[in-house]
Amino acid sequence: MFGRWLQRWRLRREWLALARRDIPDALWQRTLQRYPFLVRRSDTDVAELRRLASLFLDRKEFSGAGGFVVDDATAVAIAAQACLPVLRLGLAAYDGFVGIVVHPSQVVARREVTDEHGVVHRYDEVLAGEAMEGGPVMLSWADVDAAGDAEAEAYNVVIHEFAHVIDMLDGEADGMPPLHDAKAMAHWDEVLQYAYDRFCERVACGHDTVLDPYGAESPGEFFAVASEAFFVTPLAMKDEQPELYRLFVEFYRQDPAATA
Repeated sequence: MFGRWLQRWRLRREWLALARRDIPDALWQRTLQRYPFLVRRSDTDVAELRRLASLFLDRKEFSGAGGFVVDDATAVAIAAQACLPVLRLGLAAYDGFVGIVVHPSQVVARREVTDEHGVVHRYDEVLAGEAMEGGPVMLSWADVDAAGDAEAEAYNVVIHEFAHVIDMLDGEADGMPPLHDAKAMAHWDEVLQYAYDRFCERVACGHDTVLDPYGAESPGEFFAVASEAFFVTPLAMKDEQPELYRLFVEFYRQDPAATA
């Protein structure tokens, strides 16, 4: 009895959220045209992406920085791309944060690290995006806006940062997202580590790679840039990283290359 009531309550809450954050047809179609990789899917998947995007908009708080104003087109563009990785995983993966801060362009962050000898090093880092545990997620609108044109380069800052969010569900962004058992974790570690090592060798030798060379920074960054390629240029990633591609198909429960 209570279970049925709870289910009805959840369905009603979702219905109200969808009504509050309904994405107008014209705006949704413009978003799909702007980012072609979103629409290379079945009609059912595109409809589910739209539903998740509406729920995402209802649950998150957008704010502009540096004078940037977040309008409906901006929010929908970010929501649609952010929901692509969780099309099968569900929005609960993003429950750990609320805020999304949008800057007009890339920002310079002042960093400070202490090495093993206790020496403090200070440096500036240029950021197109950043995901922090517990939020917020920071994004450069210039990079978000250019994602459609940068598709061939497998570059997508929204997918990159939200892959970090998924990765951090079980702690730090270390390239191993939450998995269901020890066997799955061992398999993931074996496949990802092998792919990462070979990737780093290619980058070090100056070879061209489908994945952004920035992925050589760490396994966590490798997972994020590989996620970009998986969703944006799946055929190229599958050709260059077949075992890693299959691993991502299992994890994300999607096969973008099948409809690319």
